[in-house]
Amino acid sequence: MSNDGVGLRAVTRSVAFLIAGALAVTALSGCSSEEKRSKPLAAQDIAPAARDRVADGGTLHWAVDAVPETLNTFQSDADATSTTVAQAVLPSMYRLDANGRPQVHPDYLESAKVVETEPKQVVLYKLNQQAVWSDGREIGAADFAAQWRALSGKDSAYWTARNAGYDRIEKIERGADDLEVRVTFARPYADWRSLFSPLYPKDVMGSPDAFNDSARKKLKVTAGPFTLKKVDRKDDEVILTRSARWWGHPAKLDQIVLRAVPRDKRATALAAGEIELADVDSEALGRIGLAARAGAKPGSSPLAGPGRLPGPGSAGNLSAADALRAWALAHGDDEEDADEELSARQKERRALAAYKREQTALKGFEVRRSLEPAYTQLALNGASGPLADERVRRAVARAIDRKALAGVVLSPLGLPAVPVGSHLALSGQDAYADNSGALGGQDTEEAQALLADAGWVAGGKVEKEKKEKKKGEKAAGAEGKKTGRDSEKEDDGTYVVGEDDKGDDKGDDKEPKDHHKGADGPRHLAQDGKQYANKLRQGGAPGAYAPKGTAAPAAGATKVLAKKGKALALRFVLPSGPGSGTLRTVAGRISSMLEKVGIRTEISKVSDESYFKDHIASGQYDLALYSWPSSAFPATDARPIFAKPVPAADGSLNVEQNYTRVGTDQVDQLFDQAVATLDEGRSRSLIRKADSRIWAAAGSIPLYQRPQLTAAKKDVVNAGAFGFQTPVYEDMGFLKKGVKASAGPSAG
Repeated sequence: MSNDGVGLRAVTRSVAFLIAGALAVTALSGCSSEEKRSKPLAAQDIAPAARDRVADGGTLHWAVDAVPETLNTFQSDADATSTTVAQAVLPSMYRLDANGRPQVHPDYLESAKVVETEPKQVVLYKLNQQAVWSDGREIGAADFAAQWRALSGKDSAYWTARNAGYDRIEKIERGADDLEVRVTFARPYADWRSLFSPLYPKDVMGSPDAFNDSARKKLKVTAGPFTLKKVDRKDDEVILTRSARWWGHPAKLDQIVLRAVPRDKRATALAAGEIELADVDSEALGRIGLAARAGAKPGSSPLAGPGRLPGPGSAGNLSAADALRAWALAHGDDEEDADEELSARQKERRALAAYKREQTALKGFEVRRSLEPAYTQLALNGASGPLADERVRRAVARAIDRKALAGVVLSPLGLPAVPVGSHLALSGQDAYADNSGALGGQDTEEAQALLADAGWVAGGKVEKEKKEKKKGEKAAGAEGKKTGRDSEKEDDGTYVVGEDDKGDDKGDDKEPKDHHKGADGPRHLAQDGKQYANKLRQGGAPGAYAPKGTAAPAAGATKVLAKKGKALALRFVLPSGPGSGTLRTVAGRISSMLEKVGIRTEISKVSDESYFKDHIASGQYDLALYSWPSSAFPATDARPIFAKPVPAADGSLNVEQNYTRVGTDQVDQLFDQAVATLDEGRSRSLIRKADSRIWAAAGSIPLYQRPQLTAAKKDVVNAGAFGFQTPVYEDMGFLKKGVKASAGPSAG
């Protein structure tokens, strides 16, 4: 679930302060008691049904990106599936509601509140008296204390990925009875609700060996509506079974099977009956929608004519030969090559039969739509090169029409095309406010004025650079492959937007220039914008580049800007894996917008595997598109994303998760104040001030909230596009026969 999911805490989701920004900050600094709370732009879409309408029993096969390497969500290689398992089988003191706000989880916690602030902050947890581990032991202070010691950062024997918040705790002790836990903080901590979710038993947290090794492959003791039955790496699935010791509403399903299915294979797996629930891309959305439209008109044929098939994901046509090839690839067997003796007519019949079988099967599914708790941003690397100048970064930002970009992505899906106005929260969350005014909206003249002020002159002389490759140096791109317009033989359609030279490329090294050398990458990377330490996968970050056959923009529309003999050209690096259509379009639109103000973009595609490690984290890019998840606790979770990089003892630059390398002392101070302020209104105001300053520095430009498309069998209820809300696993199931689900948004 690109999960970049509701239960995930972004640590893995993206700043000199100008007078114009300062004025906007002042206007947005307060939060009056009469202020209206924002609302989520799109409601969750899960086919809600009361529990008495849900059948008892059954197995839900749910597609995930991968079988997790670890079941310990606090380790560096934990991923979205690690979190899904933890949500289903482990306690969480809090879970998020439909607005992305933390709420007490009543099955584990009766109440939790700050009972003392002087001389120290003390939080008193009162546990549900029925809450027990699967071995019969009560959940209590010993479990809280073991988790604190493991995650405090004081014992290096624990291989932890994060300790935010736990490092502020001074002690944990039993309260008036076994159901009370007193947590005393050495320093005030506003985000204390973020702690102990999930909570692992002391058996896991009590020793480094158990934490580092035992909890990676199995969880012997659990406390949720489901238990972990098996992690099957041979069949690529995780099996969860209804817990007999669960004290809350019993799970409706007998089992949940989390099955690893590649995103580009999920429509086929749905049609084959291998899964009933899966996050999907727009191509699968089209195939399911096409089946629904064909089924809506009995007697009508979706075929456009002899030998033509509807194209997946569109209402257009696909030749029988192309359809056959697509089907062969989708099923892992190129039948055209396997049996060359088949006549063209036989091949067409085979393709038609396969198509009809899929259409029949997909009629039983619908696509549930919402917006993920994550946003896509344009990142501007401010470490060196032209973007080290704040005026150039601001010019890039002012050249971009964010509303138009949101419309390109979201309008075709029927979702609200509203640009994201905050780096630190999304609409519906308490900290959300549109602070983009600190930077300003799209304004071509203002962008050109900023560039001129920075010394970039239209039509200036450009000196031809010598491009001697050092011995042993690899070309940019995956595994040293050439990118850009390197070679006619390796032409993959990549082009330089705004390049006037349409002459012969032979003998000319057109490799995109790398402005960011050096090993200043942090220890933790991001996957699709999320903290690499937790590998919060959003479904494989799609690539973005101009497809082969796309004409380069007309020369002479805007003269290229130059300074000191160098043209203003920015290297736009994007991943190239499956499902890259959306980002391909967005990157192309951004490049066209920048060209209008005289900025060239050298678009370079690289492999998904190397995207963050070799490019984003190590600073080998100028522009990039990736996503960050939102957090209910931005003072804690967003700080490493926007913290000012500082030199390390070895001379390298410690950037934490700030891959744009743009930060200010003011932003750091505001985060520090917000996390130490127990007044919620004051803390929220400080977060909004920090966001305004981040906008003003133009290190990253939020574009749009990511769409969430979940294909579900029509009788699957209480599951789908969850939006902000933490899934309620015990309510998921299949609708009873003859019963209709509650009214709710759903689209096929």
